[in-house]
Amino acid sequence: MSALPTDDPMPGDAHACDAIEHVIVPRARDLGGFSVRRALPSAAKQMVGPFIFFDQMGPAEFLLGQGLDVRPHPHIGLSTVTYLFDGEIMHRDSLGTAQPIKPGELNLMSAGRGIVHSERTAPDVRVAGPRLFGIQAWAALPKSHEEGAPSFAHHGVDELPRIMGEGKRVRLVMGGLYGMRSPVAYPHDCFYAEAVLAPGSVLPLDPDYDERAVFIVSGEIDIAGDSFGAGRLLIFKPGDRISILATSQARLMLLGGEPMDGPRHIWWNFVSSSKDRIEAAKADWKANRFALVPGDEVEKIPLPER
Repeated sequence: MSALPTDDPMPGDAHACDAIEHVIVPRARDLGGFSVRRALPSAAKQMVGPFIFFDQMGPAEFLLGQGLDVRPHPHIGLSTVTYLFDGEIMHRDSLGTAQPIKPGELNLMSAGRGIVHSERTAPDVRVAGPRLFGIQAWAALPKSHEEGAPSFAHHGVDELPRIMGEGKRVRLVMGGLYGMRSPVAYPHDCFYAEAVLAPGSVLPLDPDYDERAVFIVSGEIDIAGDSFGAGRLLIFKPGDRISILATSQARLMLLGGEPMDGPRHIWWNFVSSSKDRIEAAKADWKANRFALVPGDEVEKIPLPER
């Protein structure tokens, strides 16, 4: 998805828990019947592990015949990580991929040195008045892979490990967590998971990684006596074992990993360890030097004039 022009996230609630480093409150923006909340990057924190961009899409319900229309646009130096709770998106890219994604599945597109993609609601889905609710994250690629060949992978519901019990359902999307490992290939030590908690259940988050965060999609949780509701990104300090108590039915996204190998520059849809590389990508997009998306060749998002 293109880096939509949402406002920067703002500082969040005051908190007493010593284990919490930051509370980020994404600012919602209505994009014509479609709401987006951006939690990363923020002024307080650029990345959590490799995750440098984190958008909650929806929940939204479109009118009959309408839907999502993100025209072709480019990326470099990152992987788009798309995960849905409701609805369906048709992904097309310049590799020739045409792959719908549905709830509980993963689309992982690694841009490397450059890729173009579009994300739309398919015509047959528009007929019913489609819904859409999910998360799109960007994970920065390590320097060793920033200029690698672009790739795309789709993983179905049955491929992603599930951990269940004691009022908790966890689907491991990427990396390793709770003694399980996702089959999703990504070149940096990280974790990404969806957790659905029944009221009164407790989810531990061990200090296995230096950088950890929890995004509250819905419901309310308690950590060491502090309560947090939906739309908060809680970033934890390293070294502390966290216990998350669900005070209502709650859905969370768990994310983090080891620190990235240096800072990253981010401009529009481009992420790189080099400012010069971003300038080159801007020039390439403006001069039509990126590949076209088969099946979606007519439109494109122009380079922002900023």
